[in-house]
Amino acid sequence: MSRAYNFCAGPAALPTAVLEQAQQEILDFQGKGLSIMEMSHRDKVFVDIAEKAEQDLRDLMGISDDYAVLFLQGGASTQFAMVPMNLLGEGETADYINTGQWSKKAIKEAGRYGKINVAASSEDSNFTTVPPQESWKLSANPAYLHYCPNETIGGLEYSFIPEVGGTPLVADMSSTILSRPVDVNRFGMIYAGAQKNIGPAGLTLVIIRKDLLGKAGAHVPAMLNYQTHADNGSMYNTPPTYAWYLAGLVFEWLKKQGGVANMAEINQRKAEKLYGFIDGSDFYSNPVEKISRSWMNVPFVLADDALDKTFLAEADAAGLLNLKGHRSVGGMRASIYNAVPEAAVDALIAFMAEFERKNA
Repeated sequence: MSRAYNFCAGPAALPTAVLEQAQQEILDFQGKGLSIMEMSHRDKVFVDIAEKAEQDLRDLMGISDDYAVLFLQGGASTQFAMVPMNLLGEGETADYINTGQWSKKAIKEAGRYGKINVAASSEDSNFTTVPPQESWKLSANPAYLHYCPNETIGGLEYSFIPEVGGTPLVADMSSTILSRPVDVNRFGMIYAGAQKNIGPAGLTLVIIRKDLLGKAGAHVPAMLNYQTHADNGSMYNTPPTYAWYLAGLVFEWLKKQGGVANMAEINQRKAEKLYGFIDGSDFYSNPVEKISRSWMNVPFVLADDALDKTFLAEADAAGLLNLKGHRSVGGMRASIYNAVPEAAVDALIAFMAEFERKNA
């Protein structure tokens, strides 16, 4: 069976080696006579899987014991509500930076729970740039500052980590986590939906500094309180066990690849190849300022959008899948996460060059 190259923004490509191992273990895990999907989350076999996955993630990201690591459900979109429910006290203000569609959704949701200050926005440039930090209008004493380091839809990425002093920095890293080293100690909290660089949809990671736990008001439901999950090892209720298991396999795979430092070199090389080709063409273009371009999500448009459907149909036929841009922006988008090999980028560039030759 031949595998296509998958450029989907999420659910995204998974490493072939991970899928092959899961395939081998799906009916009978380690001679137990049942699948991980059928196993109790209280079973020592699964507890060991869960604990190893957490430790491997801690090793990959350098997460200290000062942080709790939670394996939750609900996607990053649930975190848009959980963050203010847990970190924004009555009468406090939270600062948000608006750099794309996911930032906008986080801001709208947070506004249900307290006072929100949009300290900076690049909406007036159609989210093609990151506002320089010196232009931000921060609150005097915010409960936290929230930003999205990589906007999946627009392909916009911060080239810096904000300097916020003692203010807890909260980051939606759904699209960029594990793509390169990051100093976790600079953040109060990191969260990420799994379906891009971690594993299958259905799992959400939360990495939260322990001193930020226990701040939720009495009105916050138990399932939406970080303290609940930290106290119960992310097993207050039945967790997404199979997604957790697969994430653990991805963490093992990343270690075998040389960790996130090695992945960063590969990811940078993949992105530079694709952007370099686009910039050298009069047929394709990318609207994002160069310093703010995403390594993970590369949007591009054709000089003649009447050719979009033809481009996508021919790409699919060539085994280059899921290149259609998000419905809100159109055009094309190649998501080149960790599991997308460099050969996929090479194949895409070759296809784009031939398509341009035939249609320019």
